[in-house]
Amino acid sequence: MLAIMYDAIADPYCYPGTTVLKNKLDIGDQAQLDAFEAEITAQRAAEPLPAGDLSFAHYLNIHRHLFQDVYSWAGELRTVRISKGGSMFCYPENLAGEMGKLFGTLKAEQFFQDVDAGKFAQKSGHFLAELNAIHPFREGNGRTQLTFFLLLAAEAGHDPDFERLDPDAIMAAMIASFEGDEKPLVDAIAGLLV
Repeated sequence: MLAIMYDAIADPYCYPGTTVLKNKLDIGDQAQLDAFEAEITAQRAAEPLPAGDLSFAHYLNIHRHLFQDVYSWAGELRTVRISKGGSMFCYPENLAGEMGKLFGTLKAEQFFQDVDAGKFAQKSGHFLAELNAIHPFREGNGRTQLTFFLLLAAEAGHDPDFERLDPDAIMAAMIASFEGDEKPLVDAIAGLLV
């Protein structure tokens, strides 16, 4: 899977002099932290997810559920500016407002219910592109987005086939959407719907 490092200036989330995120097990090695994080979040994802109404608060609770064993700030909006590959994500001072608007639009559009698979791919692709551009958490945005997408798809009556999921293609599609081209992401989502 394609790995892209975050850039952050004077990041209080990291151990001094490193890019390793401070964590509950005090793991100072990035590879070990990555392995632990992947294992424990996969276990948490297999558990029943927090109940909710697909709201902003529900989204925060999903992140908290997935990352509660790793980071003390799980489920909290980040407080630092971050970027990937030189592209800045939403500034922390704007996170709550942008998330509120995005989830307000999702509710107003009735969570994309009663639309066919093609329209659902288009609408959910745009939603995920916007959510990714906001990037509300210091870490764990992609896994939270994917988990939320599953709930959103189920609510809308669609059943994605994740056997078809190509993580590298999804990552490339998310990058393209950040650069203004949502078509690869919409196509990737359409390819998962059965």
